[in-house]
Amino acid sequence: MIIIAGLLIGVILGLRYARQHGGTGLDLAQYGAVWGIIGTLIGVVLTVGIEKLL
Repeated sequence: MIIIAGLLIGVILGLRYARQHGGTGLDLAQYGAVWGIIGTLIGVVLTVGIEKLL
């Protein structure tokens, strides 16, 4: 669940960032994808860390 939340938050932040900087449709897609991947990786690290603690 943390991984999916990280993905969604990453995509939203990426789209917001691209819009603020005047990005076109392809810019929005690229920033959304990259930030989504980053959010997913953070979610994976958090999930593994929580599982190791428990």
